[in-house]
Amino acid sequence: MDNFNFYSPTQFVFGKEREGEAGTYVKKYGGSKVLIHYGGGSVVRSGLLDRVKDSLTKEGISFVELGGVMPNPRSGLVYQGIDICKKESVDFILALGGGSVIDSSKGIAAGSLYDGDFWDFYSGKLVEKALPIGVVLTIAAAGSEGSGDSVVTKEEGMLKRATSSDLLRPKFSILNPALTQTLPAYQTACGATDIMAHVFERYFTNTLEVEITDRLCEAVLLTMVKETPRVIADPNNYEARANIMWAGMVAHNGLVGVGRSQDWNSHSIEHELSALYDCAHGAGLAVIMPSWMEYVYKHNIMRFCQMATRVFGCQMNFENPEVTAVEGIKRFRSFLHSIGMPINFEELGAKEEDIPVLVDKLGLGDGKTGGFVSLTSEDVTKIYEIAAKAEI
Repeated sequence: MDNFNFYSPTQFVFGKEREGEAGTYVKKYGGSKVLIHYGGGSVVRSGLLDRVKDSLTKEGISFVELGGVMPNPRSGLVYQGIDICKKESVDFILALGGGSVIDSSKGIAAGSLYDGDFWDFYSGKLVEKALPIGVVLTIAAAGSEGSGDSVVTKEEGMLKRATSSDLLRPKFSILNPALTQTLPAYQTACGATDIMAHVFERYFTNTLEVEITDRLCEAVLLTMVKETPRVIADPNNYEARANIMWAGMVAHNGLVGVGRSQDWNSHSIEHELSALYDCAHGAGLAVIMPSWMEYVYKHNIMRFCQMATRVFGCQMNFENPEVTAVEGIKRFRSFLHSIGMPINFEELGAKEEDIPVLVDKLGLGDGKTGGFVSLTSEDVTKIYEIAAKAEI
């Protein structure tokens, strides 16, 4: 196990009807003028926005609003939010929604206390200060409610890029699983895929002797394999929703990745798909991650055998371990297909002829990406080609 620092200060407020306490927690963490940031009409139609406003008013906290966050959140709305925060002297941001809303809020939080272009933080500059953020989560997927990470798409060139800082970790996150019960099955499945991908990005490591985090990773993956079909079959299954919501947070707050090298190539490769085609991030990951696995598994066959046997119940073939490794990848792809996820370019709405564009936008040039296996542009091209033609 490698040396590590782990810092996760977010207060999690979990359970039914806890969104009514939003004002209490904003006040606790020093908010007096709040930007309420959200997406489309669902938070309005469900009454969630009104409940949160009432809780703020009860605590004597004033607020302004900014809706309109889209999946794969756009830079334009971040700039708009920064302008509002500066003009209105906002001192706290409250995100109502899923990963896209939270990530957009983090961009606003960093940019509101910065004299330059917030995109600098998504181009390598370190965040030095940010407005505090609170969350009322409505989608279990991105894990942004417990992490310091944020992904935003720059509309000029449609570049999807990330930043990360402990300063962007929410001060509190309210997690009411009941708020996810109205999600369509497809959106639920996309979220589940994203959660599993966050774990796999950490699970495939070159660090030795990391049994504790291996087992934590496997616990989250097994939970998703069990609970996702249950909520697809019964969207109102609160207990299954609760397990998934907490799994989403655990998958991405850093706990399951401490002390080990990580990959993140699948996320980088997928980001170009969702930037170009505006597809759901989880759907893109469903196409890319098993294809990445097919391409790299020979780098460490026994790690893929471990996944196959511990997570997907494969029998170990000791005479030919490669058989077990390949079967585990097949079962992962079959699981994704069973919950309604696409498995190839055609099902995703992507085009094989766009592969050179996707590779070029990734920006590797003659270089390599790091991770479990270092990849060149040629390697990424081959992964896209596998993804284009993948079958069950």
